[in-house]
Amino acid sequence: MTNVTDSALQSAIKTLALPGIQISHRLISAGDEDALRPDEARAIADYVVERRRASAAARIVARELLGRLGYPDCSVPRAPSGAPVWPAGVVGSLAHDGRVAVAAVATRLCVEALGIDVEPAEPLPNGLLDIVATPEERLRIGNDPFAGRLLFAAKEAVYKAVYPLDGTFLEHHDVQIHLAQRKAIVCNGRSVELRYCIANHLIAVAYLPTNPGPPR
Repeated sequence: MTNVTDSALQSAIKTLALPGIQISHRLISAGDEDALRPDEARAIADYVVERRRASAAARIVARELLGRLGYPDCSVPRAPSGAPVWPAGVVGSLAHDGRVAVAAVATRLCVEALGIDVEPAEPLPNGLLDIVATPEERLRIGNDPFAGRLLFAAKEAVYKAVYPLDGTFLEHHDVQIHLAQRKAIVCNGRSVELRYCIANHLIAVAYLPTNPGPPR
């Protein structure tokens, strides 16, 4: 199936340049829902067609990335928790908004945990910033119109990365984002690497290297 992409967003993704992590995207297109395989479709059979389409688009991207890692033609079913199920030895994450689906995958030799999120490059709706941002984060982001949305994407990515490790539900204020340092600190003390790019959409990637180097 042809991968329909946005050139500006793909160029932004390339700037992330994360060793060992494969990232790509797809513009959600009519008919993508037909790409769901039986083991992928069962868990979302009751979804409206738009949600099935977006879920399928993310899995189209994921299968292409898995092929790059040496796992060709893999399904990505959905666990009871809602998380995608990856082949043994692989970590990954899926996300979509109303227009774009994204995926990130890596082997456990490189990355212990991985999360991704995508959001439109728009300010958060009125009233949501205080729910998303801690007082300290509000001071750090100032009047940046996109920073609130970027915080939201980053926290979603962090949650996806650490939930498989800790099994703990996190509220937005349980994660402190330091955009300048490209770090996130979870309320249990866990430190997570963070990268992001901005084009006509925002993409945030959170990860834990399997063998982290010395503190920078």
